[in-house]
Amino acid sequence: MGSLLEVNNLCVSYGTIKALRGISFSVDEGEVITLIGSNGAGKTTTLQAISNILKKESGTVIFGGEDITTRAPDRIVQQGLIHVPEGRRIFHNLSVRENLELGAFLRKDRDGIKRDMEKVFELFPRLKERIRQNAGTLSGGELQMLALGRGLMANPKLLLLDEPSMGLAPILVDEIFSIIQKISEDGTTILLVEQNAYKALSVADRAYILEIGSIAKEGNAADLTADASVKAAYLGG
Repeated sequence: MGSLLEVNNLCVSYGTIKALRGISFSVDEGEVITLIGSNGAGKTTTLQAISNILKKESGTVIFGGEDITTRAPDRIVQQGLIHVPEGRRIFHNLSVRENLELGAFLRKDRDGIKRDMEKVFELFPRLKERIRQNAGTLSGGELQMLALGRGLMANPKLLLLDEPSMGLAPILVDEIFSIIQKISEDGTTILLVEQNAYKALSVADRAYILEIGSIAKEGNAADLTADASVKAAYLGG
């Protein structure tokens, strides 16, 4: 399968601070790729620059063979590049159903939307139970499920996931990661940013390790899990 996303020499600065120093990587169709690194390494910045929420200093982003470097974020969404941001960003005063419907607001295919809503409820039965509840009444784990579900309602070709396990109890982290695996098995390509390096590597095909805005290491997820320096720095041993 060909390359779905190509990031070439991406640079981003916050004032005088260089957040990304010319990083390049690719994501092939059907892959789960993870970006690993400590706080401040540039992981979230990378996702925001790809989806053009954040202005790039230089570099290019090619998605599905098209240059989307300067394309408006809503156009990028229309093309099937969907960003599930850190902190979930759910509309708390809207119901679970309304939040999910908002994920599909750029779509016109009613039957497809209906099908995808059913698919979301298969993945997240708990959301179906709470379909009429205001999102503000959900637990942290349920909010993360809703954020993922809303992303899936946009019918993504590529799903950017930013810290999906943040702030969740260990049992819920396992649940979220098994769902990420299912989403991948259903054919969605995933670019995952995750603090929990061990869990991220367990679902990924390949990984890139970011250190202070540069790629320090890249490789097969299984090889990196076994790498002594990666273990010492990111896997607690």
